[in-house]
Amino acid sequence: MAAISKVDNPITLFEQWLAEADACDTIKEPTAMIMATVDESGMPDARTVLLKGVDDGGFVFYTNLTSVKGRQLAANPNVALCFYWMDLDKQVRIQGKVHPVTDAEADEYFHSRPKQSQIGAWASKQSQPYEKRFELEKRLAKYTAKYGIGEVPRPEFWSGFRLEPQRIEFWLKAPYRLHDRVQYTRQGDTWNTTRLFP
Repeated sequence: MAAISKVDNPITLFEQWLAEADACDTIKEPTAMIMATVDESGMPDARTVLLKGVDDGGFVFYTNLTSVKGRQLAANPNVALCFYWMDLDKQVRIQGKVHPVTDAEADEYFHSRPKQSQIGAWASKQSQPYEKRFELEKRLAKYTAKYGIGEVPRPEFWSGFRLEPQRIEFWLKAPYRLHDRVQYTRQGDTWNTTRLFP
């Protein structure tokens, strides 16, 4: 029966699993993760977000800060992430708190995006209602004319967050639902490891 190999640092194991998902031809978006936040009433909220970086500091993603997601993160930094790579029979669940990335990090990532995506960040009032698609198209035309030539500045309302993990659980499918589960819990600068019943 397959088993998860224990390592000292779960980020190392996550990077191995992510690389495997990235190499799998049938997984279209290996960096896609479900991110759960909490609104002001305590109601959980979830959506799919793309992971844009991972290192010992945590898991990085970017967003419009005025969006529903952005406002929830500003009010309550507790976040859960879930990666599920069905074709590999693997799942990773992560819990922790988010912190804003530096302006330099946000600038670097913003300018690595396709120019149309940069202009789209200016054009979209993310999560806000509108009546007709023409409203978005008009804003897109406005910012395309403004930033069509030259560098597009990063909007002050667009940046990123780094989730500093406190708990990471790795799940590997096994026959008869006897799945293998390994949980890492951060204690200061070290990680404690526990195997969980399926």
